[in-house]
Amino acid sequence: MLNYQKTHCYFAQVSEGIEILAEEELKMLGATDIKSTFRGVHFSTDKQGLYKINYCSRLIQRALAPIIIFDCHSNKYLYKTAREIQWSELFSCDKTFAIYANVSGSRITHSQYAALKMKDAIADSFTEQYNRRPDVDTRSPDVRLMLHIQNNRASIYWDTSGESLHKRGYRKKTVSATMRETIAAAIIKMSEWKGDTKLSDPMCGSGTLLAEALMFYCRIPAGFLRKRFGFELMPDFEPETWNSIKNESDKEIRALPENLISGSDISQKAIDAAESNLRCLPSGAEIVLEKTAYDQCGSLENRTIISNPPYGIRDKPGQDLPDYMKSFGDYLKHSCRGSNAFIFFGERELIKRIGLRTSWKKPLNNGGLDGRLCKFEMY
Repeated sequence: MLNYQKTHCYFAQVSEGIEILAEEELKMLGATDIKSTFRGVHFSTDKQGLYKINYCSRLIQRALAPIIIFDCHSNKYLYKTAREIQWSELFSCDKTFAIYANVSGSRITHSQYAALKMKDAIADSFTEQYNRRPDVDTRSPDVRLMLHIQNNRASIYWDTSGESLHKRGYRKKTVSATMRETIAAAIIKMSEWKGDTKLSDPMCGSGTLLAEALMFYCRIPAGFLRKRFGFELMPDFEPETWNSIKNESDKEIRALPENLISGSDISQKAIDAAESNLRCLPSGAEIVLEKTAYDQCGSLENRTIISNPPYGIRDKPGQDLPDYMKSFGDYLKHSCRGSNAFIFFGERELIKRIGLRTSWKKPLNNGGLDGRLCKFEMY
């Protein structure tokens, strides 16, 4: 019996800074024994809960099921232990697989070599039994396996999600400086927007924040457009249970009220991308999009404003960003009275350039950028 089958314990990978939010979400989705750690959350659940978490979670990147956990002080012992697992009972020769390894604070110091030893163990296991072995496919494997070794303690996981859950499936077109979907979902969550006010993004880019706001309000499962999940190839997968969870979740989808969500951008390319992406989702065509500069939007009063302005790394090269942010701050102050603005700064130095007092600042990591989400209350 595999470790997760005995313990019903799993591990969710999350972006740095949203561990507590992920903890709250997992609890809402029925998980128990929840404990957050750096870039992750330990939790317990049953099969129904595991399927629902993969399908509905907006914040986690992967849900990992431990196959085996053991003390490991050498590559030789890693190979020996992995070799003893009955891999042919987990997946067949006609499936591709890949191993993703992470090593820290251990006698085993090389992640790629550790992954190679585990790959050899799996290949040798199949070869001895069938005189053939499954192929490795690092781009789009059928089975994703994770090897994590920390302080000489090794865990081998089955990735129950498959491809990272941040890949919703609606991003058909992009522009520069795109925001990861799970981070956009975290921003919507942090804003505490519930649909009681109109929501606008005056620098919407390819529409990621708009899409996540739409999915949140309309109760569209985060995995609605995904073709497959890693749990569908697990040896104890229950198709009927999965179909039931999916159907129940899809029944919760509701329509978007007219003019509730809108976005604009100075770039026609960005607007075209946002329109293409949003139309992939139920009610996405109802989101109002306009090609215009933020200061030509007119007043955005008594609403929720959520945006990710350019921050000078990939967007608008050569632009005087301090002046740009000062101008944006003036616009918020004079044209957005009664509104709450939630602005993500990929470059923290730009916060003081906006010229507004923050109600709060929260750390948020997006693609390696140590950014801050700031709330501004316009009176």
